[in-house]
Amino acid sequence: MGMREDCRHYDSRTYPSGDVVRKCRLDLAPEAPWKCPENCGAFERRLIDAGWQYGSLTPKQEPPAEPAPDMGSDVAALLDEAEDIVNAASMELRQEMSRKQRRGRFRKRKK
Repeated sequence: MGMREDCRHYDSRTYPSGDVVRKCRLDLAPEAPWKCPENCGAFERRLIDAGWQYGSLTPKQEPPAEPAPDMGSDVAALLDEAEDIVNAASMELRQEMSRKQRRGRFRKRKK
């Protein structure tokens, strides 16, 4: 089973470069973009486009997901660790920017 594209928490975006990001908005798919957890308790069927028929003027559908690489059972732990590193770095950057903005606001301008 791959990502459940019929779930309201599934999200995807295609960038101009052709790269596609597929993810769970609730961060409950540790093996995204390859698969959702079996019997996910947060699954809710997406209703916004249920039963719609797409005509020839609609944008191209996103390309199918590439097959999952053969990784060990530690993939979820590895991806969680990588996410923690990125989140920590972004928090440090936000704090640094906030400090710089505060310093810049209260400086007296030289005439």
